[in-house]
Amino acid sequence: MSPKPRSLLRHIEALNSWNPSNFTPWFINDTRVGYLKAPMCDALRQWPEHFTMGEQRIDFLPGCTSPDERSQVLDGIVHALVQQGVVRQTINEIYPITGPAGRLEPLARLDRAAAGYFGIKTYGQHINGFVRGAQGLKIWVARRDPSRVHFPNKLDNIVAGGLPQNLGLQENLIKECREEADIEADLALQAIPVGAISYCRENEFGLKPDTLYCYDLELPENFAPTNTDGEVAEFMLRDAEEVVERVRDSDDFKLNCNLVFIDLFIRHGLIGPDDSDYLALINGLHRDH
Repeated sequence: MSPKPRSLLRHIEALNSWNPSNFTPWFINDTRVGYLKAPMCDALRQWPEHFTMGEQRIDFLPGCTSPDERSQVLDGIVHALVQQGVVRQTINEIYPITGPAGRLEPLARLDRAAAGYFGIKTYGQHINGFVRGAQGLKIWVARRDPSRVHFPNKLDNIVAGGLPQNLGLQENLIKECREEADIEADLALQAIPVGAISYCRENEFGLKPDTLYCYDLELPENFAPTNTDGEVAEFMLRDAEEVVERVRDSDDFKLNCNLVFIDLFIRHGLIGPDDSDYLALINGLHRDH
């Protein structure tokens, strides 16, 4: 007897597991901008000139009145925390710090590598590349390079990346397509925005409330992606049904890529309304943080 297929819902549940009692919210100008675990709260006590530490909330002090001033202070704090071993590293890619309303004018900026430690809302862009041919729908799947710090060797979308502070959506899309799959700008701009997914996951050092803008990019049959920035080990063109089965029955994919693929499966009819988890999957992809 063949094993019973696993539920796709497990991927959504894995990315929406967090206990609010493990966190203290922190605020800038009375706007909640993130959540801090106890070790980070303890670490920030060494800067009483910048943080008011309460039992129910932590406030960034109003002495810094502009986003640039706040960013400069936070940058110094993050570098000190790296030296102390509290934060793993910096990568010099800057994320905006915003409130619950989303990508408005940022209240400050923070190195991407520290975003999870401060529990700030972050954004990314993921592209599903596919080919329609005589043999049906085929999907491009990338394998992450074994040297990657996060999720080495895991499977990925053809293009995926964070959305930094200094780039707009279209500009970042073009950049990521060229770096990760050598997709020229004119082809990258054919990517169709198809919505967004969101999730919120607790890990050992913090919280990741993420929103991913999703895109479909139909590629020519004679196009073969090649990596230019060393982050992808290989690309594979696979039958859509094979990708559905592998996402469903394995843990081979980077965690959040599972959700991006599930969104593709639903929109392209690879998972239909007769599936018992259909509505739960749709709702689960759009959790309110």
